[in-house]
Amino acid sequence: MTQPTPALAAPAVKTTCPYCGVGCGVLATPDGQGGVGIAGDPEHPANFGRLCSKGSALGETVDLQDRLLKPMVDGQAASWEGALGAVAGGLKRIAERHGPDSIAFYLSGQLLTEDYYVANKLAKGFLGTPHVDTNSRLCMSSAVAAHRRAFGSDTVPGCYEDLDEADVIVLVGSNAAWCHPILFRRMIDARSKRGTRIVTVDPRRTQTGEEADLHLGIDPGTDTALFSGLLVHLANAGKLDVRFIEEHTAGFEGAIERARQIAPSAAATAQATGLAEADVQAFFDLFAKTQKVVTGFSQGVNQSAQGTDKGNAIINCHLATGRIGRPGMGPLSLTGQPNAMGGREVGGLANMLAAHMHFAPEEVDRVRRFWKAPNIITGEGMKAVALFEAIERGKIKALWVMGTNPLVSMPRADRIREAIAGLDLYVVSEAIATSDSARARAKKTVLLPALAWGEKDGTVTNSERRISRQRAFLKAPGEARADWAIMGDVARRLGFGDAFSYRTAAEIFREHAALSTFENDGTRDFDIGGLAEITDRAYDAHPPAQWPLPKRETKGRARLFTDGRFFTFDRRARFVAVQPPALAQAASAARPLVLNTGRVRDHWHTMTRTGKSQRLSGHRAVPFVEVHPDDAARFGLKDGGFARVTTEAGHATVEVTVTDGVRPGSVFVPMHWSDMTASDGRAAALARGVPDPVSGQPELKATPAAIEPIAYRSRGYLLTRTPLSAPAGWWWARATVLGGSGLIFATQEGSREMALAIRGLFPGQELAEYVDHARGLYRCAVYSDGKLVAALSVAPGDRRPDWELAKQVFAQPDIEAVDRRTLLSGRAAGASSGPVVCACHGVGLDVITAAIAGGAGSVEAVGAACKAGTNCGSCIPEIRKLLPGALARNAA
Repeated sequence: MTQPTPALAAPAVKTTCPYCGVGCGVLATPDGQGGVGIAGDPEHPANFGRLCSKGSALGETVDLQDRLLKPMVDGQAASWEGALGAVAGGLKRIAERHGPDSIAFYLSGQLLTEDYYVANKLAKGFLGTPHVDTNSRLCMSSAVAAHRRAFGSDTVPGCYEDLDEADVIVLVGSNAAWCHPILFRRMIDARSKRGTRIVTVDPRRTQTGEEADLHLGIDPGTDTALFSGLLVHLANAGKLDVRFIEEHTAGFEGAIERARQIAPSAAATAQATGLAEADVQAFFDLFAKTQKVVTGFSQGVNQSAQGTDKGNAIINCHLATGRIGRPGMGPLSLTGQPNAMGGREVGGLANMLAAHMHFAPEEVDRVRRFWKAPNIITGEGMKAVALFEAIERGKIKALWVMGTNPLVSMPRADRIREAIAGLDLYVVSEAIATSDSARARAKKTVLLPALAWGEKDGTVTNSERRISRQRAFLKAPGEARADWAIMGDVARRLGFGDAFSYRTAAEIFREHAALSTFENDGTRDFDIGGLAEITDRAYDAHPPAQWPLPKRETKGRARLFTDGRFFTFDRRARFVAVQPPALAQAASAARPLVLNTGRVRDHWHTMTRTGKSQRLSGHRAVPFVEVHPDDAARFGLKDGGFARVTTEAGHATVEVTVTDGVRPGSVFVPMHWSDMTASDGRAAALARGVPDPVSGQPELKATPAAIEPIAYRSRGYLLTRTPLSAPAGWWWARATVLGGSGLIFATQEGSREMALAIRGLFPGQELAEYVDHARGLYRCAVYSDGKLVAALSVAPGDRRPDWELAKQVFAQPDIEAVDRRTLLSGRAAGASSGPVVCACHGVGLDVITAAIAGGAGSVEAVGAACKAGTNCGSCIPEIRKLLPGALARNAA
């Protein structure tokens, strides 16, 4: 019998990772059957071939499970003609009845620049609504506002090479080891090569803090006090660059006067921040005596009710010492999303127009003439928090959401869900049919299937202003379409066809580049006029390039402000007199803790992509809360037990992790779990979300909270080949496992009730059972035609389930008798790999400890023995923590 010829693998396609703002280059090699091999691009200047755990696992996330593949109108499949007609007709009716400002768009830093550009042009230029904002408001809008106040423009001054050349790197509110791993490896390489010192400023001692030379565990929200104290110290120690201040800046006297009021000495700074005075002094001295200093800041700074002031307090110190625009020095905003920068370029924020222009009359007129847009808006729209509050009040009647999941990521998201139900029109451009936001319903709901990473084509801009191509290497599935094409069709139905007659992404990019250079005489920072006439072929092949890249220039600039000239009217930078830190919380017996939210190593945003990977799901499979040992004792919490975290906005029930990495009085809950992946694990929904008065970015790092233990009668896991819905009343978290789907659960039911439940879920199937109801134990394996289709384990509620052995058995195509005994006994007949520590290479805890027991006495030796820690290195802090204890046990 002739065997079919396997499909030939296509050549590797150079593209860009869809996760964080580092913007790593990826080599994607399609296998011809819908899959893809993934490797780092050694020629891309952001990563030089390295990929983090998430980037390395991209090949595991391109399947079509849960994909939205057809348009849907009010829950029913529809044609594109019908769906687009519903959108265009709805927008037109609402604009006529309530005015165009009753329409809002909520966009995403994961859109491509070309999609972003068309969305802003359609809304702000032709529909005439100013209410266009983005999830980047939650990510880096405070950095944008700080840049604008200081520089007159949203300009990141430096580049990644500055990390290679710095002698001191200060990371403020940044867990770069987990959130920007490839950049952190550059920092560690710099320490190895040139002795670079790393300082971390963070209320949590994260994995980055564990690797730092000096960790400053400040009280939440006191960053402005620390950097005000530093500014005073620099002045008192004679470390100011007086000439730079006099020739290139304004406002120094006001800034230093305010800094002296906030933190007049190291002792006062220590008191204001909760730090030891010796640590404060050590930081001040290190900064003062070192010329090449880079200060990287991220969400711990930005996601704050005082985020803009925190950013300006940092920038003040660099301006005061002239440490900006030169190699190895400067403030560096570490962006959270792959195209947050690109969205800023095209005006994706409600307080911006396209091409880094704003709402001065001459700028509005310039964009109006370029677009030929008679309906162009003339002022700012509502920022994200205010926008969703306006939906709640009924002011916004139509909302179009693209590429984001606000019902999980926005603060007070339960209220947002209720508000959306009252919309006259709710449009969602989405790749995932089961996301929380796609499942929400309004009076009229239209879901539009969008292309995902690997299918769409365009550009993104990373944290160092580097524009890179995302290239398609997979066929469009089902009826999915590019976001820009969807909006173009809606625009044509609204009568704006002449302005939206794009046929390719390259056409849109050319227009975007042309606007950036239109009447730009050097007073605007964003200028890519050198690409305004790029051909389709050159666009397809275009290598990564930094902006600005004006006409007649062939190479972008790595650093700006090297000449001391900024983008203010007088070309001088501005010092900002920042406000004193506000209290992180008012004292309250009802809510005595401060809730902090953030990311974990192997997941991204709301897990619609990373949740598909069994490797990435293996590190932290359930939502959790980090609690200091003192608080665990105070509130009766046990490591591995459960707790309910409550704020004024709601509650979440999560597993407890007791660690001294958080300060007493603080708790940390990661942001990734949604109603798709957990029964009660949404962290951002708990945040009070008080917005920064300058940037509008909501506070996600300091919400008053209470915590209490929760007890369950039983705990366990259920592995199935296809996902099953958890019964009502269970606490559960869903994770992808090799060969299927897994639930870790807890319930008030006992083992007898669980045995009855599993028999009801699999009627007529072969069951092999282990029963010990007297001890609350029940294990079951379910077979169909001799194949394992499910495995359940139930134990008393005070025992955390260990499913590593069962997952290994479940992953096998054929199950042997010894494996059957393993499932029922819960004990391994052979070697176990244990919980995943290194997601890049899939190396488990037991493998690493075995390597250490075999003589591997260093991180490098462990890597040589089992490859753990040899790729992105984000697991190195965990490996390092294993070494002393394991070695001590062996010695005993």
